[in-house]
Amino acid sequence: MSIPQQGGGPIENPQQLADYIASGEKPREDWRIGTEHEKFGYDHQNHMPLPYEGDTSVKAMLEGLQQRFGWEPVLEAGHIIGLTRNGANVSLEPGGQLELSGAPLETIHQTCDEVNQHLAEVQEIADGMGAGFIGLGAAPVWRLEDMPMMPKGRYRLMTDYMTRVGTMGRDMMYRTCTVQVNLDFASEQDMVQKLRVSLALQPVATALFASSPFLNGQKNGMKSWRSWIWQNLDKDRTGMLPFAFEDGMGYQRWVDYVLDVPMYFVYRDGQYINALGQSFRDFMQGRLPALPGEVPTLSDWADHLTTVFPEARVKKFIEMRGADGGPWRRLCALPAFWVGLLYDQGALDAATDLIRGWDAETRDAWRGVACREGLQGVVNGRSMQDLAREVLDIAEAGLKARARPGAGGLVPDETHFLNTLRESVDSGRVQADELLDKYAHDWAGDLNRIYAEYSY
Repeated sequence: MSIPQQGGGPIENPQQLADYIASGEKPREDWRIGTEHEKFGYDHQNHMPLPYEGDTSVKAMLEGLQQRFGWEPVLEAGHIIGLTRNGANVSLEPGGQLELSGAPLETIHQTCDEVNQHLAEVQEIADGMGAGFIGLGAAPVWRLEDMPMMPKGRYRLMTDYMTRVGTMGRDMMYRTCTVQVNLDFASEQDMVQKLRVSLALQPVATALFASSPFLNGQKNGMKSWRSWIWQNLDKDRTGMLPFAFEDGMGYQRWVDYVLDVPMYFVYRDGQYINALGQSFRDFMQGRLPALPGEVPTLSDWADHLTTVFPEARVKKFIEMRGADGGPWRRLCALPAFWVGLLYDQGALDAATDLIRGWDAETRDAWRGVACREGLQGVVNGRSMQDLAREVLDIAEAGLKARARPGAGGLVPDETHFLNTLRESVDSGRVQADELLDKYAHDWAGDLNRIYAEYSY
């Protein structure tokens, strides 16, 4: 989850809210790729999640990365809660999941190199303290009460709020991991086209990256339990956003949506002020109960934008949110999937044609079968496997058209990063299917075997 946003004075005109988003517009030559991924840390001795403090802990990991690899610490109330280096950040999710928010880079070759370097650094520190890290969409064994809470004020407030809305908010916070990619747009029209494709095809990413079929040490009946959580969370701030497909969609319509999402907090002088359930619209009028008489800054608006959790999210860029965390090959495949679809106009137009005519019920149906059945899901007589194959063909064509070489020119483009997804489509099996087979046969129902076989 995001760290507090910086910069921006008081909001004096409501138009500044839309202008803030529009300020993210970039010409095509300046478009970049920002990949984020989360992973679970655990103690090798007992396979339990890492606490914040101790010899084998999250704090020890952050301090080790800082001291050995030149990261700068990010502190909150005297606690190290993140790191920053050369445009990249390492941060903590509520249950101690370690997240890399990568620097904005030009090619998938570069972002994959960044992921590999990060995992190598993490492994070096982890090996020295007897810890491991694993990439899955959900913690397969740990109970909610087993999870530590990181010392971040935002998470204390959110944990309290999540007990009041939906049924699975704390599970989302403490027991899930994702891989995401942030991509740019050139104009309002470009943002709208990309957002619509991103929302409609997010279920394909959910199915292809599904890796969370276990909960509390047993099967949970899902391929992506993480996605199921998001479908049973806070309805005010999640979902497939039918309004994004209506006439008149643009920056202001996104602003109107976010303004209607209840607030979590206001960040002031290093402290999170409880504004749970209060209205940013009231804040704009100086009538926020938490801060009477005070009006928001653009930093407050940027913070509030990070508290909406639909399947794709607009800030100064578009964030793809539908995929489970997974092994390293899939960490590189996720940006390849979306860059191929969105960063070549021919591919973007083909994807737009593919989803043309889908209504809200169809989009929701794809989302539902993706988490339950993965590539085996069927909507209106068409299988997810067939849909994913067509989407991958479009993405591959987009990457070929980009023609961004790697390895000093020896690799002509970025299409090989899709290979792991192509294997899934050809076989009809994703990581969740592989995990379920292991559980039933090789592991004889012993999920402790997952750590040795699937850790980084």
